[in-house]
Amino acid sequence: MLVKTNNRFPAYRNVFDDLFNDWSVSNFSETDTTLPAINIKENESGFFVEMAAPGMEKKDFVINLKDDLLTISSEKKIENEENNDHYTRKEYSYQSFSRSFSLPKNVVDSDKINATYKNGELRISIPKREEAKQKPEKLIEVK
Repeated sequence: MLVKTNNRFPAYRNVFDDLFNDWSVSNFSETDTTLPAINIKENESGFFVEMAAPGMEKKDFVINLKDDLLTISSEKKIENEENNDHYTRKEYSYQSFSRSFSLPKNVVDSDKINATYKNGELRISIPKREEAKQKPEKLIEVK
């Protein structure tokens, strides 16, 4: 297995790669159903997940963390029935997905993870622990 390293700190594996190493490069699940598109960003304070999920509501999402495994899932059923004098029409709609990934140990502050849903986009903020944040370069004076 090839491990991508951080050029500034070659002894350390890239935390971003470790955090999201099991995310597929496509939007298809093992059952050939489409998954919501996801953007993942990292900065010095944490990781940010943006998931496109139009037509959903806050209550449709289940996000849980167990043993450093963050899982985002949703299940939505819609049943419409229309009765008329000449016919009955019943339409079903069912959407579900589940995506999971491992959070790196001793990097993420799991107690401060939060999620918001607005305008068809689910946003999850995953802050880094203070001791895991990159410290600025320090100049040490020779005495």
